[in-house]
Amino acid sequence: MPRLPSFPSPFDAPALVARRGLSSLLTPDGELLDLPADEVREKLSQLPPPLLVHGPAALRALDLTPLSQPVPWFDLLDLFLFVCPATTVAPTPRGLAIALGLTPPEITTADLLPLLCETLLGKLREKADTPEGKRLRALLLPLTRAGWIWSGEVADAIGTASDPGSAHPYDAVRVWRRLPRWEETAPRPAPGSQPVSPQAARERLRQILGKNAEARPGQADFASVATAAFEPRETLGSPNVVLAEAGTGTGKTLGYIAPASLWAEQNDGAVWVSTYTRHLQRQIEQELHRLYPDEATLRQKVVVRKGRENYLCLLNMEDLLNAATSRGNDGAAALLPLSLLARWAEASRDGDLIGGDLPGWFGDLFGQGTLHGVADRRGECIHAACPHYQTCFVEHGIRRARQADLVVANHALVMSQAAWTALAPPGLPDEDTTPTRYVFDEGHHVPEAADSAFAMVLSGLETAELRRWLLGAEGSRSRARGLLRRLDDLVERIPTIDAPLHAVLQAARALPAPGWSVRLKNGMDAPVPQEDEAPAFLPLMAPAPELDNPAELFLQALYHQLKARRTQGLQQDTTYISTECDLHPTNDTVRTSAEDLARALRRLQTPLIQLTKRLEATVEDDPEMEAPTRQRIEAFIRTLHRRAISRVTGWVGMLDALQTPPEPDLTPVHIDFIRTERLPRTRGAQGDHDVGLYRHWLDPTIPFASTIQTPAHGLLLTSATLRDQTGSEDGEESWHAAELRLGATHFMKPPIRASLMSPFDYAKQTRAYVVTDVSVEIASLAHAFRALFEAAGGGALGLFTAIRRLREVHRRINEPLEAQGFPVYAQHVDAMDNATLVDVFRTETHSCLLGTDAMRDGVDVPGEALRMVVFEKTPWPRPDILHRERRRLLSEGRPGDYDDRITRMRLRQAFGRLIRRGDDRGVFVMLDRRMPSRLLSAFPNGVEVRRLSLAETISDIAEFLPPPLPTSSNDSVT
Repeated sequence: MPRLPSFPSPFDAPALVARRGLSSLLTPDGELLDLPADEVREKLSQLPPPLLVHGPAALRALDLTPLSQPVPWFDLLDLFLFVCPATTVAPTPRGLAIALGLTPPEITTADLLPLLCETLLGKLREKADTPEGKRLRALLLPLTRAGWIWSGEVADAIGTASDPGSAHPYDAVRVWRRLPRWEETAPRPAPGSQPVSPQAARERLRQILGKNAEARPGQADFASVATAAFEPRETLGSPNVVLAEAGTGTGKTLGYIAPASLWAEQNDGAVWVSTYTRHLQRQIEQELHRLYPDEATLRQKVVVRKGRENYLCLLNMEDLLNAATSRGNDGAAALLPLSLLARWAEASRDGDLIGGDLPGWFGDLFGQGTLHGVADRRGECIHAACPHYQTCFVEHGIRRARQADLVVANHALVMSQAAWTALAPPGLPDEDTTPTRYVFDEGHHVPEAADSAFAMVLSGLETAELRRWLLGAEGSRSRARGLLRRLDDLVERIPTIDAPLHAVLQAARALPAPGWSVRLKNGMDAPVPQEDEAPAFLPLMAPAPELDNPAELFLQALYHQLKARRTQGLQQDTTYISTECDLHPTNDTVRTSAEDLARALRRLQTPLIQLTKRLEATVEDDPEMEAPTRQRIEAFIRTLHRRAISRVTGWVGMLDALQTPPEPDLTPVHIDFIRTERLPRTRGAQGDHDVGLYRHWLDPTIPFASTIQTPAHGLLLTSATLRDQTGSEDGEESWHAAELRLGATHFMKPPIRASLMSPFDYAKQTRAYVVTDVSVEIASLAHAFRALFEAAGGGALGLFTAIRRLREVHRRINEPLEAQGFPVYAQHVDAMDNATLVDVFRTETHSCLLGTDAMRDGVDVPGEALRMVVFEKTPWPRPDILHRERRRLLSEGRPGDYDDRITRMRLRQAFGRLIRRGDDRGVFVMLDRRMPSRLLSAFPNGVEVRRLSLAETISDIAEFLPPPLPTSSNDSVT
């Protein structure tokens, strides 16, 4: 078949593996060169567009200007998305080779890329005469119109549509027409209460592991202990609670999967497994393949559930496609990512955009804006009124979860679900069936997750988002749909909702109007009034049309109190500047504007409640109502409560409480303070800030326990770091402290405690150091990181307590380390999500990774890929208002011990990244010479912590770890 015009061939192009040091270039003549960046740039200017992997990263490595799609080079990741959709792959030549079943060389050079290209095209040719080939030919048409550089080569491999004029050119992108439709099933009966015996759990574990599994002595014991969470509940509101601390390497995931899966099968119910990080959610899903090796059975038995904002919204995708096609040639570029998303959506297991089977580097290649645009990030789901309701990925997941045995969720979703169950109107069914058995993996994060889930924020962003949700787009090109647009057809059918609906729309205008962040920024620059002055500064804060907006006036008053009272220089060795202040004592301007805003919110709250009651009455009074309409109204009532009524009610409560100063002799329930936050780039201009009133529970495990204790019959909380074990706090005292922190004391039935030691010989497999001659200066810190990473030969994880310091160190060490063959990746620098960064780090054995607390917890990188952990600074708690009040009121008179406990737990989590299997070896290095000895008990028994100079540390490491690779080349993202 003749090649499509204007598209070159990748086999006539140079191949490039770009690095900060010497890049590898294969010329069209077959010459393989190692060249510095300036020579590569000169060569590329004289050659056709290159064949490479991960174009944006290649441009960054060569200090070239980023380009928008369609790009003028052959990116093998583009082709991989087309050939192997919904397949996770590290975006490197080595990662592609492994994903394609090839054995990559130890040192990756540019001559590997043509082989990868031919392998992918070979897979594509195999699809040509299959039904999938027909779909690919149809999708090739919009990709060609979008200017996709691979179009010609793909057409050679699979051909083109035989009669392209017979179908609409964009039908192939309209994937919602081809996705499977869900069907309603009979409600699942309530689960039984048959217990799981310890012997049965051990037997199930043995079956899962198989004959040749690695022996883990504590794993079977853990499975036995976990069965206590599946005992029948004896008293309403008194679930069985098990606290099981399982050291790293115990194998706790399969240890609790064994009794959980048995209970689900015996009782025809679901067990919800909750995690804190996406890393562990993926890990659990992978482990469950051992229990259900058949893919169809796995899909039936196991469902991964996340919040709606994680999934592809087909209606938003349709809107983007319509906008692109209506703009003619100007919209052609948008067809490229939408076409590849359509290809992915047909192959995806569950449509999960974030942390699912869409490669995490998709946004780096095609722009994060596309992913933001196709996800439901605005709470605008119209449920049964959506034309794609029965093909919706979220609705599919909800219905599969109702029939599944194991639901793998996250702490935030589980807690919001439990809270909704406690607050939902009587008789209104929830989307999800409320589970009775829970497993909280990463249980040490339960307080943190509860703190986030049950906190209230009255800020510019939150209130403006509610206004946009109620009123829709106001004079902009946004696709936001307001209440009127969502309910316009129901108003004709239910005329009684017309009056409260329009009352809601009128009252919503008291919330911040479009442009609020600019007006707030202008007000931030106004002079600070004195406490006894009238609010004369207010006319400076906004253009005339919004002068009387009570929400904006309140935000301005909050900011001026904060500006007057905030402090600087709380820590001598950092540039930490407080962006918060105490709410009390509250100045007159804040109190007055709070009263006005509270009245305005009540005017919004009343018709919102009236609207829901009239919708509820309609459902109750019309038993013949067709099912889709009933489902739509019920879903809308739930959304009104969650998105608007509960939020407005909470805000009114905060504003009312603001008028009454706290009693000094009473322990408060909540902590209220004022804080500014930088607005996300998608919500405001760069550099704009938000301001808000924040309310946190003093003890966030109180609402957690109160919401979950009624529906739950059993809970298992497990982690490697449930307790802080020190020489002076072992046994009963350490368990008591753990129960207080995790909220176990709020349950009526005392928890069952269990502790299983790690099987690893840490004294033999690890060494730990505190370096005594590295200062806090960035130059000294960067020198230490570089020297240590070189000594380890890569395979090093660097952990930071501040993003700014991470970026500065990365900037200084990135190029010299890459030049030696040790590429450096970094959270908050590389435009990849955390899961993809970990995949790259795991694949590129001699690479280095820099990260913050997200890399400290839940990252599993066994083997040589991780053999060193370096901590930049002792991870003390951030000294903000929330921490100040909690350490004062919850420390039992020992605030220093409270700080130490938090810090030791963080150190234990970081150290736990180092040894993941029996043959691992590694070193832990702390660069903070001021780290006190009392914190060293964070490390496992038998680990000797040596205080040495940097040179002595490197010498000692050289004797312990195997020598690094030769530094002639490296494996890097290209």
